[in-house]
Amino acid sequence: MSWFGAIFILIACTWIGFKVAQKLTERPRQLRQLKVALQSFEAEIMYGVSPLAEASEKISQQLPSPISHLFKQFSELLKNGERDAEKAWRKSLENIWGLTAMAEEEKEVMLQFGATLGKHEKMQQQKHIRLAMVHLEKEEEEAKDKQNRYEKMAKTLGFLSGLLLIILFL
Repeated sequence: MSWFGAIFILIACTWIGFKVAQKLTERPRQLRQLKVALQSFEAEIMYGVSPLAEASEKISQQLPSPISHLFKQFSELLKNGERDAEKAWRKSLENIWGLTAMAEEEKEVMLQFGATLGKHEKMQQQKHIRLAMVHLEKEEEEAKDKQNRYEKMAKTLGFLSGLLLIILFL
């Protein structure tokens, strides 16, 4: 086996390990951003008089990608004639979920939250937002724990896997 091939294998495996570690790092960050978005959403609903589409667009402008895409797409679907806020939320969530580092648990929380959008009066909607934030807080704690436990291991495992492959091919 040539040295070029060995170096390529080592770099590729190490890169994979770093990508796994990056996903572990991104998940808590994106959960914090999602909680901030829900807080902004709550403020818009409680104190603003903006319809859901305008409130979502404002929130999308305040957040980084990929969370901003969720609210931007939700806003566009509502502006383009989608009458059912739950359907628009579900479509938006399905379209951007692959871009996030979040797990299925968070998706389920957000789908449950979307099922309540536009169907309740302000105080009831606020309760649903806060409930979603409590669930996301729990998920964020779990994500931080996973990050602390597995991030360094993923990086090391990627590198060591590359070394093992090189040894096996010798």
